[in-house]
Amino acid sequence: MPIRILGISAYYHDSAAALLVDGEVVAAAQEERFTRKKHDPGFPAEAVRYCLDEAGIQLKDIDHVVFYDKPLVKFERLLETYLAYAPMGFTSFCSAMPVWLKDKLFLKSRLKDELCQLSGLKQKDLPSLLFTEHHQSHAASAFFPSPYQKAAVLCLDGVGEWATTSVWVGDGNKLESQWEIDFPHSLGLLYSAFTYYCGFKVNSGEYKLMGLAPYGEPKYVDLIRDNLIDIKEDGTYRLNMAYFNYATGLTMTNRRFAKLFGEPARKAESQLTQKHMDLARSIQAVTEEIVLKLARSIKKEFGVDYLCLAGGVALNCVANGKLLSEKIFKEIWIQPAAGDAGGALGAAYAAWHQYLDKPRAADNVTDQSRGSYLGIRYDNSQIKQYLDGINAPYRELSDAELMPELAGILASENVVGWFQGRMEFGPRALGGRSIIGDPRSRNMQSVMNLKIKYRESFRPFAPAVKADKVADWFQVDTGTRSPYMLLVAGVNDEHRIPMTAEQEALFGIEKLNVPRSTVPAITHVDYSARLQTVHPETNPRFYALLDEFEKATGCPVLINTSFNVRGEPIVCSPEDAYRCFMRTEMDYLVLENILLKKSDQPAWAKDEAWKTEFELD
Repeated sequence: MPIRILGISAYYHDSAAALLVDGEVVAAAQEERFTRKKHDPGFPAEAVRYCLDEAGIQLKDIDHVVFYDKPLVKFERLLETYLAYAPMGFTSFCSAMPVWLKDKLFLKSRLKDELCQLSGLKQKDLPSLLFTEHHQSHAASAFFPSPYQKAAVLCLDGVGEWATTSVWVGDGNKLESQWEIDFPHSLGLLYSAFTYYCGFKVNSGEYKLMGLAPYGEPKYVDLIRDNLIDIKEDGTYRLNMAYFNYATGLTMTNRRFAKLFGEPARKAESQLTQKHMDLARSIQAVTEEIVLKLARSIKKEFGVDYLCLAGGVALNCVANGKLLSEKIFKEIWIQPAAGDAGGALGAAYAAWHQYLDKPRAADNVTDQSRGSYLGIRYDNSQIKQYLDGINAPYRELSDAELMPELAGILASENVVGWFQGRMEFGPRALGGRSIIGDPRSRNMQSVMNLKIKYRESFRPFAPAVKADKVADWFQVDTGTRSPYMLLVAGVNDEHRIPMTAEQEALFGIEKLNVPRSTVPAITHVDYSARLQTVHPETNPRFYALLDEFEKATGCPVLINTSFNVRGEPIVCSPEDAYRCFMRTEMDYLVLENILLKKSDQPAWAKDEAWKTEFELD
């Protein structure tokens, strides 16, 4: 009988479920995709149902359910922190305790109740329930599906139980903890403190801060180093907690922090100033310094060729790109669901390899994440059934017909919703649930930001590029793999457009309207781009589309952004996709082999109220 392990992450943010069968990942999904609630922290009942359905099994067929952290240890950290800072933090203590006493402290009972409700099983018939530590889940999610037989693992996040930065060494099916930095000293929380101070939402706005950084100058690096953080030569660090409020209060930073930078925290949705851009650039520089120093120390200490990364900070693709370009390691591999959602996958892997001591095969080339296409899929018949039900006009085309026609549609500056194959696991749309467009267009960035995504105009778009052409367009070595859009690299010199002296003198957001390259829609103001290499073995249809676009235009690159509007989870079903298509100014929608043109569709009731349906992120 095969051994089936269900991993679960929940009750903080980005709940998810993942299923392994005999050590192979069969399915993984975030709960938010089904409930349509961004970063849904609840029990992932819908994600669990999907994983079981994908394997054609029921919960009674599962051997082990594994939860991704240890709530009692986390509670111990909470109590010790409050005692250490008492009497400060009493308000925060009073706010947190009822939630813990009601839900989190008795998590084992709660999980069993949820699983009984979901399955109809009695508690005595449930699979065994195991728990891994938070950073163990992150480390397992990074190493076990990686291509490497032996590698160091660096986990960087806000906080789990105690650890905020941890280093591991994986070899075969072994994964051993080496050392860690504990709460309240946290690189993730430092970055989140600046996210908060610059007016973005913690745990979701960090990537906006990263996108804002190239508009600024690193003016505050010394102020940060001199006051907020003591960085040692080996990359370890200690925060000056006199400037932070997260250990004792309900905010990230305090009045002393605001005084240091000369003004109160920016209010959400208020105007961004050059100062916020400079702050973003400065904390990005400090983050990169720490990551690079840690990486060099790890290389020196353990002498391994490869490094794996996980934890929320591992989604900082600018720092990842610097790490790659420094060539400290032969290669790096980053778990595509590097945040807490990936903890579900890591917990399942930890049970398989560490608890059950099952062997692991690795060839140093191929990872086990299958392009991160681990979610639900809808076939043409399911799609047509939905579209027929709402009387939506469409055409069904074979791939041989669809791809050339679509290449022409894209080359004519149309914006296309692209829905095909299995849904991605993790925060990035990778050509399964994407909005795509022509990167050569000078108008496309502002059109897609303001008329389709309804998001801030400064935010850049990412390129999807044929894997075999990546070095022709971007400053990476031939063969560089970035299938999960987690590396940033510069656009090659021959594709750049030199700036005039007048343009060079522009500051901040004014730089946005200056085309930087022959593919301006995906070129950030510092000539960088967040790469996705598309591989025929993991996404043959997206690769085929890029191939047709190259034949039509000479450019093997498309804009790839997530199929959603601001604050909305990435679309999951054909219904989600059609609704998003009709509510925005997208021109065409592709659902597998079904092509829909906006101008052919029946009138959609003009209802702007939906823009408040999703809480802004």
